[in-house]
Amino acid sequence: MSSRTAAITLLSLAFCAAGCASSGKTYPSLAIRDAERVSGTLPVGGVDAVQTAPSPLPSDLIGRIAALESSARESHQRFLAAAPDARGAVRSGRNAAVASNSWASAQVALADLDSIRSLTAIALGDLDLIFTDATLDFVERGQIAQARDKVLAMVREEDAVLAELRGGAQ
Repeated sequence: MSSRTAAITLLSLAFCAAGCASSGKTYPSLAIRDAERVSGTLPVGGVDAVQTAPSPLPSDLIGRIAALESSARESHQRFLAAAPDARGAVRSGRNAAVASNSWASAQVALADLDSIRSLTAIALGDLDLIFTDATLDFVERGQIAQARDKVLAMVREEDAVLAELRGGAQ
């Protein structure tokens, strides 16, 4: 029986191998068939494109934008008022040892300026969120963009002062 089982197994393998063998000339074409072609067109209606204008800013949003701009202006004024003292502290701590009081005072002055700057940046972030929401809600964004640009200019000015002071504090 084992020879009979071996013969059946060998015959099965031969049939399987024969099924896999084919000539290279009989591969199906990869060209697009007629049934796969798109033909015809859909009629285009005579409807004119309607231009829609964004809706106006809600009054509560106008107040919020003004409050954020005012908050940024206040923190920017605080920053500008604190910058001269920080410059003096950084100047005195410039060549001091790391463990000295003048070096520590310079670091504290820079940290104070950083925290004041972050208040301005928070207002900028809130204006960015309002701008994004207005874009998604298709609301007029001109007033938001103007306030955002003003606050962004304040943040950039504060960043420039901090970069200048950090250049002298290290």
